[in-house]
Amino acid sequence: MSGAGRSTAAHVLEDSNWYVVDNLPPAMLLPLIKEVEGEHQKVAVVIDVRSRAFFEEFAQSLSALRQMEVNVRILFLDSADEILVRRYEATRRPHPLQSGDRIFDGVTRERKLLGDLRATAEIVLDSSTLNVHQLGNKIIEVFSQISDRGIHLSLLSFGYKHGIPYDADFILDCRFIPNPHWVPELQPLSGKDGAVAKMVLDNPATKEFINNFLQLFKGTQDGFLQEGKRYLTIAIGCTGGRHRSVAVGEFLANEFKNQKIDTTLNHRDLDR
Repeated sequence: MSGAGRSTAAHVLEDSNWYVVDNLPPAMLLPLIKEVEGEHQKVAVVIDVRSRAFFEEFAQSLSALRQMEVNVRILFLDSADEILVRRYEATRRPHPLQSGDRIFDGVTRERKLLGDLRATAEIVLDSSTLNVHQLGNKIIEVFSQISDRGIHLSLLSFGYKHGIPYDADFILDCRFIPNPHWVPELQPLSGKDGAVAKMVLDNPATKEFINNFLQLFKGTQDGFLQEGKRYLTIAIGCTGGRHRSVAVGEFLANEFKNQKIDTTLNHRDLDR
């Protein structure tokens, strides 16, 4: 999406020794790869797909690359509509699809146009709550092991009152678990503290919930790999994002690491 951080992504990858081409017409994707083949192992192409014709050209080029057994990943940068509007208002620039009306109308047109592309992307990154530095770190994290054919998990704890992550593949709602916030001695602590974690994780309903999710994930893991989706985001939410979701996130991260699954964990709302 325009305003979600494409320029930042391009700069970060370029600084990480990727060969980066910005604003390439989709029809030129195949000729570019043939031209740089043998010279560059890591190529990043920033493609602006704002018309149905461009999208069809991109789909054809992508199919051809995969027939050539080129290892392709689609990264779709997204952000909440209100955040995109706010960013354009801050820069005093019109949205490319605004057509003289409101910025929001341009964002709506683009989201409708790119819906199919977003659905096919192996990686969707939501930059709504990220600054430039945080987005850069996230992109580096995503592509640091691009040659690895295994699955990579990004676990994110969050608070529902601060908004649901847009890029989550799974959302685990922990609000049914008794809330340590209402226990005076636990309220100032977080889910990273032992006393809070014990209250959350010793609850029989929590144990059943976690076991059910682990079984669900185990049953879908091979399917995700077969579909080429190797980077998954698991969001774990509670009301404020400080106690229950953090404790469950810490537990799951350790569990996946014990299974030798590449896993990162971030607590989005822990310090709010």
